[in-house]
Amino acid sequence: MKRMRVTIDSASAAVQAGGRIDLVRVDATTEKDIAAQKAVDEAEAMQDAASFVRRVRKRLGLSQAVLAERIGVSIETIRNWEQGKRRPTGAAKALLKVLDKAPEAALAALD
Repeated sequence: MKRMRVTIDSASAAVQAGGRIDLVRVDATTEKDIAAQKAVDEAEAMQDAASFVRRVRKRLGLSQAVLAERIGVSIETIRNWEQGKRRPTGAAKALLKVLDKAPEAALAALD
């Protein structure tokens, strides 16, 4: 393991007493700003879920129709997941994680 020695300048530490948080900016943030950021975060999460589902399906070498049939959901559900309109939750999300990590075992269990 590589070790690194760091020296902290006490003068600069006093300047950053609040950490990396810009308190002025935090105080100036409105509820509208928070709601807008929440919407952006939700959109990014939907796209992350969409790309995950698409990646798992392509890694398995299955079409949307075949994947839908194998895991027992409608093809519209797979399309909605991959287009980011909806995201898998609960058991479907867990199954996709297993398909990603251990595809042979998961597919064998589904047969």
